[in-house]
Amino acid sequence: MKKLALFTIAYFVITMAWAYPWHMVFFHDLYVEWGAFQRSEPIMPLGIAAIVIQGIVIGYLYPFYNNSKKNQILTGIKFSLIIGLMTYTAMGFATAAKFNIDPVMPFLIYHTIFQTIQFMLAGIALGLVFKNNT
Repeated sequence: MKKLALFTIAYFVITMAWAYPWHMVFFHDLYVEWGAFQRSEPIMPLGIAAIVIQGIVIGYLYPFYNNSKKNQILTGIKFSLIIGLMTYTAMGFATAAKFNIDPVMPFLIYHTIFQTIQFMLAGIALGLVFKNNT
């Protein structure tokens, strides 16, 4: 339970530290231009709830996957990228399918880069937090 809580906190910090500047500072105007943002201000409590739930689910499932004595960081990254692919389909493809995003391809490229880095960082955190669970 302690490791789950620690990972959830780490996931939240990593995600906020990465997502907020990416979406709201560096590329905000591009996302608005593409139509990916339709609110002038995001509803932060919903975003925070999504991140916390993702952290809990990833942290809960990881020990079932991590039965290896191999490099724990690489194992964490691999698992996180698998989970990230599931998240990516909902946040990338499904967003592009539901919103009038134009052009779609640049949005998907930026989103792919964003989520790949996000889930690699989360995977490092998984490996560090759960390194003694083998």
